[in-house]
Amino acid sequence: MSSHASPTTTLNEALRAAPAITTLPTDARIPLRGHLRHTGALIRRNLLWIRQDPESMFDALLMPVVFTLLFVYVFGGSIGQALGGGQSKYVQYVIPGMIAMMSMTLAQGVGTGFSQDFNSGVMDRFRSLPIGRGSVLFAKIAVELGRMLFATAVLMIVSVLVGFHITSWTGLFATVGLSALFASSIMWVFLTLGVILKNAQSVQAMGFLVLFPLQFGSSIFAPTTSMPGWLQAFTDYNPLSTLADAARGLMIGGPVAHDLWVTVAWSVGITAVMAPVAIHKFRTKH
Repeated sequence: MSSHASPTTTLNEALRAAPAITTLPTDARIPLRGHLRHTGALIRRNLLWIRQDPESMFDALLMPVVFTLLFVYVFGGSIGQALGGGQSKYVQYVIPGMIAMMSMTLAQGVGTGFSQDFNSGVMDRFRSLPIGRGSVLFAKIAVELGRMLFATAVLMIVSVLVGFHITSWTGLFATVGLSALFASSIMWVFLTLGVILKNAQSVQAMGFLVLFPLQFGSSIFAPTTSMPGWLQAFTDYNPLSTLADAARGLMIGGPVAHDLWVTVAWSVGITAVMAPVAIHKFRTKH
């Protein structure tokens, strides 16, 4: 295939390679093998789109760098002293939390990209093809998780350069896996927003309203002990706090079990509620 093939051409060729399943019109009649094949073709389409538009990776590349340098060098000294140390103490505190932040922030991109695909007519083309509707959504999530892993790798490189010490590689990989699990659940929320809201700007604005209080009303950037009582009550139920605390326990030591299971419960619960909603809205959108 030519390296200049368009994403839609790639999808069509992949579907023609699966004649046994392309005559089936609904998800219920498409076998699992067909769903997997469709998802793989759509993942390839999305990767080709990134290849043709490399600027779409700038947020995954620059966000970890900017946030790490900002929080370490602007707030690291003062918050580090509150933690009983200095900037080096804050680096050990904030980096695991920033892995949690990456999972939430980059999840927003799947909703804005989905909305843009609807407005450009790409989704109308997909829905006219005999492919599993859920495959379109799963492919979006898979590619966005790949972007998240790339951003996490950049974050860890920068964090080592500013003095972070990786005390447990096993804990690091477990943290990345837990963050990916939580990110995938949040992506279902943004996929739903991408379907029901009119444009990408609306999805971005709604995402900001959701992300901002969750990120800063958590233990990601600073301990919650100095917060007012009502805000501490909010942080206790904030899944980003449990994810950040679980990440710290896994990566630098400390209690893990409670925060780990609470984060997993949040992830499973959000997915169980929002995945059927997103798929239904995608199927029935006019």
